Amino acid sequence: MSLSARLLHSLAPWRGAPAWRIALSGGLDSTVLLHLLASLAQREALPPLSAIHIHHGLQAVADAWPAHCRELCAALSVPLQVVPVQVQQGASLERAARDARYAAFVACLAVGEVVLTAQHRDDQAETLLFRLLRGAGVQGLAGMPASRALGAGYLLRPLLDCSRAELLAYAQAHGLVWVDDPSNTDERFSRNYLRRQVLPRLSQRWPQAHNALARSAAHLSEAQQLLDELAEQDVHAAMVPGEFAWLPLPCLHLPTLRELSDARQRNALRYWLRRLTAMPDTEHWAGWQALRDAALDATPVWQLASGEVRRSHACLWWLAGDWLRSPPSPDIAVADNRRLVLPGNGVAHIQGCLPAGNWQLGYRRAGEQIMLSGRGHRDLKRLFNERRVPAFVRDRLPLLRLDNQVVAIANLPGLQGGTDDGWQLHWQPPTDDQGLS
Repeated sequence: MSLSARLLHSLAPWRGAPAWRIALSGGLDSTVLLHLLASLAQREALPPLSAIHIHHGLQAVADAWPAHCRELCAALSVPLQVVPVQVQQGASLERAARDARYAAFVACLAVGEVVLTAQHRDDQAETLLFRLLRGAGVQGLAGMPASRALGAGYLLRPLLDCSRAELLAYAQAHGLVWVDDPSNTDERFSRNYLRRQVLPRLSQRWPQAHNALARSAAHLSEAQQLLDELAEQDVHAAMVPGEFAWLPLPCLHLPTLRELSDARQRNALRYWLRRLTAMPDTEHWAGWQALRDAALDATPVWQLASGEVRRSHACLWWLAGDWLRSPPSPDIAVADNRRLVLPGNGVAHIQGCLPAGNWQLGYRRAGEQIMLSGRGHRDLKRLFNERRVPAFVRDRLPLLRLDNQVVAIANLPGLQGGTDDGWQLHWQPPTDDQGLS
């Protein structure tokens, strides 16, 4: 099957997309992808084609690449968007450039659109070997997926079944011109060292090394899919309805997880945490064991890259964003029925009309009590313990005071206010998004 026929076959499920956007660096691989798609568009009904060139500005020679890409696209009648990005300096320049590139793709993609990149079979083999040497697990060793969600759209890699030799032969046969990135010869970068020193030697001994490595990545991808299906079942079973449905935080039932083997627990947690944070390394999983096995009266915390997991009674909670910061005490004077924005702590709302008086909204103070009809004064700490209110919520729950005496606690049944008088205190907590409510 020809290169263009294989490309068209791999993209068949995506022909209904609003647009196909080609990530064009100007190098061999992306130049071939652009030419293949532009040629196919002349005889096939494809979504509108355009190209995106990300200009990282990391080396002087790269300043000429946008002009090269413009000439290339103009000759093929493909619109081009050049996007300059700022690469954050850090320990890994490769990773920082990749992060900036993908952030630019996300910003450019409208709903349902796809961006197509030109990674091929040799890149997949290189990725597997690189991650193997870093001690990656099954998910990492599955290599680069052929498709995945990206922002409002999708990222596709339609050439993963093609070798670099095939792309080079196509480019030479069609007289294509491309740019060579000098940084690709810098063997201080691990991937370049693998590409230039290690993989050629492997191929001398095992001529099908690239194919075999890519095939192993495909097997591991299938294994990861099965692990995900098992994890989805386990996570779904652990998502039991809780007492605090008004808390907009990811939550799992710990006793349900405890019934699983250690390996299956980790598999379920990886699946649950994947959309929330970077995965911990092997040694950092000791934090999960410490949290799981802590004494019943403890309040353990498992800190991860983008947030933390806390345990409260029988539940695990994911906290991030505003939940990692103590909100400033509002002490807001309340005079009528209105919506009250709480800095770093969501929104409070008084449903109904308060009687006349000196009303204030705030948070609990040490040793504070509430007056309950027929029960007298009750200590807030004891009430929270009786209601099993998670420790991380207690200092955030809005309270209403009348003449400096607590008379209502938001969201707790029976404590929300004067039901006989027709008013209640409600609270919409912040979400677990990074700094968003």
